[in-house]
Amino acid sequence: MSSELRLAYITTQYPGVSHTFILREVTALRRLGADVHTISLRRTSAEHLLSQENRDAAETTYAIRPPRLRDVLGAHLSALGLHPRAYLATLREALALARPGLRGRLWQIFYFAEAIMVWRYCAGSRVSHLHAHHGSPPADVALLAAHFGKAAGSGPGTWSLTMHGPIEFSDVRWFRLPQKLERADAVICISEFARSQLMALVDDRHWSKLRVVHCGVGSSEYRHLGEPPHERPRVLCVGRLVAEKGQAILLDAVAQLAREAQQVEAVLVGSGPMRTRLEQLALELGVSDRVVFRGALGQEQVRDCYADATLVCSASFAEGVPVVLMEAMASGRAVIATAISGVRELVRDGDTGLLVTPGRADELAGAISVLVQDTQLRLRLASSGRERVLREFDVDRSAAQLAAIFSEILHPSERPLEARAAALDPPAIEAVASAR
Repeated sequence: MSSELRLAYITTQYPGVSHTFILREVTALRRLGADVHTISLRRTSAEHLLSQENRDAAETTYAIRPPRLRDVLGAHLSALGLHPRAYLATLREALALARPGLRGRLWQIFYFAEAIMVWRYCAGSRVSHLHAHHGSPPADVALLAAHFGKAAGSGPGTWSLTMHGPIEFSDVRWFRLPQKLERADAVICISEFARSQLMALVDDRHWSKLRVVHCGVGSSEYRHLGEPPHERPRVLCVGRLVAEKGQAILLDAVAQLAREAQQVEAVLVGSGPMRTRLEQLALELGVSDRVVFRGALGQEQVRDCYADATLVCSASFAEGVPVVLMEAMASGRAVIATAISGVRELVRDGDTGLLVTPGRADELAGAISVLVQDTQLRLRLASSGRERVLREFDVDRSAAQLAAIFSEILHPSERPLEARAAALDPPAIEAVASAR
């Protein structure tokens, strides 16, 4: 991959504890030879810098907020002075995309202000393409920055975004997803489920933009772990402590197992507003001695938690395709997950893990009991899950797909839109990856 591929990734906060997959994706693109700059709308706070890798990434990331008045004025005076028509046209575009009401217009002006700062940074860094993760404010800013760049004939004039869900799918009008999909040069969907949700929002003429590229893990990052070194079974759950992650269902399942005299311990990794309530719930259920709250951990410490776990569980009510499950499966750990959205594209019930109905503590307790007692089943699922992740959710494979899409956007005459599908066949992907 040539270093001519110069792009910028823009996210709400980079790096972030819960967004390790974005850092992993950026690193993989750089291994392919792409020149990737990182832009964060909000400067990363100390609680997200739990590993040296994250601290290094923060050092090289351009942060928009907190704003510096000199930088804001300099970017806007430069843009207005050099390209007044493009400046006013982009401001009109920002207001045209505003949600109803004064507040909606005000937020669009904020996005416009940030977009001009992004444009100036990218123009100075010779960035040709912008890529946003999530359909929230990063996409608003990327859209407007690329709109200005295209109108001005300077800086990045194309943009794309990765759609995860499920938050954006819950209120497509609030996030203005149809308008963003129509204006984007490409939309990366992390699952077939995500793609199907977006297909319902736009005319079929835009469907060719919707490309499925999985998030991934590095095959060298996670070695196959043997059986954990302790006798008491441990169920690991990694994720933010928020209601939609369903940790309360896991505690209920642990309580049910305790009533059946099954010695199972739950280990919760993550921080969030639900921690106090979950600690109280553990007391109410009489399982506080069986629940360990580890708080937010760096990636190295999370790997240690996989080593200590008997199995890994996600009781979530709302997910894209959990990278945590990919990491667990790559580590040779059997997983249990809820049968929702794109999760079923990763965890195949009875093949690469077990699936349960969301919100059903009894089903979750039953699945945990089965895997704790049936060592052969647990090992078989773990082995099959690891093979699937390394085959279908490898970050280098995904990076090669992304690099191909970005290159096609920047050089459409060399690879027209109609040829994209052929370019992403597995043999072609492997050839790109092996060329690095």
